[in-house]
Amino acid sequence: MWLLLSPTALEAPFLEGEAFSFLGRKGLRGRGFVYLETGIGKVNAALTLALWAATHKVEKALLLGIAGAYPGSGLRPGDLVLVGEEVEADLGVREGLKALGFSAWEQEGERFYNRFPLDKGLTQNLARRLGLRVVTGLTRDLVSESLEEALALAHRWNAALENMEGAAFARACLALGIQGAELRAISNPAGVRDKGAWRVKEAVAALEKAVARLLEG
Repeated sequence: MWLLLSPTALEAPFLEGEAFSFLGRKGLRGRGFVYLETGIGKVNAALTLALWAATHKVEKALLLGIAGAYPGSGLRPGDLVLVGEEVEADLGVREGLKALGFSAWEQEGERFYNRFPLDKGLTQNLARRLGLRVVTGLTRDLVSESLEEALALAHRWNAALENMEGAAFARACLALGIQGAELRAISNPAGVRDKGAWRVKEAVAALEKAVARLLEG
């Protein structure tokens, strides 16, 4: 049974099932999955997963949604990728949390500062099944507002795409012992706020095809 999550219900309109509400947002119980709308941003993503897992058994979870592609990533609107590692880029100082001498999370003797892995085995399995590239994602509550800002972040953290939830989801999965994976469809170039350059419908259509294959078996 999959736990599927997306920041907004607009990113998963293709899912069908018995509707319910969780934390005041949309939920669905469907064949082989439970779906939760988390709300936008890091806090919403982590809280939704943690509060659901507190009263429900979760073995594997998939965060799905749209994202902006960084310059030089080779990603275009409509492309679909898996995220193998997320960077929480607005934690600490510009160069990261380690410079302050604190770790964000410690587990089994390993310290995590700004980089949080998704489940490697699950991600690689999905990459093979779906034929997708695995990239590094970057998470901030404040998205890039110019191409120059996007390019600087991409270079600083060696990331391919930008989103607002992935690092929090990855860290919550680590803490809760949940196998987590992240599926992102590119809707726009990061740093471009002109909605005329966005291709949200194409991105959501790509998500729909991938999730349909995922739920087949």
